Amino acid sequence: MKNIKLKSYCKVNLSLKILKKIDVNYHKISTLITFCNLYDVITVSRIKGIKDKVNFSGRFNKGIDRRSNTITKLLYLLKKKKIIKNMVYRINIKKNIPHGSGLGGGSSNAAALLKYFNFKMKLKLNKNELEKLAYQIGFDVPICLERKNTFYDGKKNVILRLNNKFKFNILIIYPNLNCSTKKIYGRSKKTGKFKQKLLPFKKNMTKIIDFLINETNDLENAVIGVYPIVGKILKLIKFQNGCLFSRITGSGSACIGIFSNTKNAIFAQKMIKSKYPKYWSVVSKTI
Repeated sequence: MKNIKLKSYCKVNLSLKILKKIDVNYHKISTLITFCNLYDVITVSRIKGIKDKVNFSGRFNKGIDRRSNTITKLLYLLKKKKIIKNMVYRINIKKNIPHGSGLGGGSSNAAALLKYFNFKMKLKLNKNELEKLAYQIGFDVPICLERKNTFYDGKKNVILRLNNKFKFNILIIYPNLNCSTKKIYGRSKKTGKFKQKLLPFKKNMTKIIDFLINETNDLENAVIGVYPIVGKILKLIKFQNGCLFSRITGSGSACIGIFSNTKNAIFAQKMIKSKYPKYWSVVSKTI
């Protein structure tokens, strides 16, 4: 089998509402998610042997548990359920998406590989079967199965795919902090309501932007409480020329700014880079 290369795209939470705190570790949320043109590269090949070989490379390969991660969990699950039989793989993931940033790199990796196996090996798993498998790996994995703008309704536990494209210019600043999702959710005390009736499903960018400006990420205060620098970065992004709004994505620590055009986003990136030269940043577009 020749080496197959897959692109595993970055997800961005444009808003996140905690609807209900079930216990310390579990919450019901609603979130609006988009994807941007930043991706990990997964190389897959069949090999001889009795054990799969999973390797991580690239700038952000550190801090990943080599024994237990979304890829090893997926392979174990597929073989346990005998969906994949008598096949051994070498899988390398070049990590271009920061680990522990709230950008969903690990979830996206598992989703991309699951979709590939389903197509290449003709597993004939339907949409519901794929989502059920994905949920067993992680909450964001089902959302990453399709690169569409997505609204997850935690109240009804449904994933709604939006056909409209946002065409946003996104500045991402990663302050080299690995945020623990469990820790951040545990510290969050805020709960709210997602105004789903106001969600702009139509292709009206002005209404979409106006809607999102008034939205929030309910985990933001918890992240800032642990890492005050995140609050400083968000304010710095917010006051840049052409910035429409800024917030964290997921449970952090990556900070995002949505800009009116690419030129303003690049200028803001350069300015922030001069102030925080050690922090990683990228200007990207939604896909």
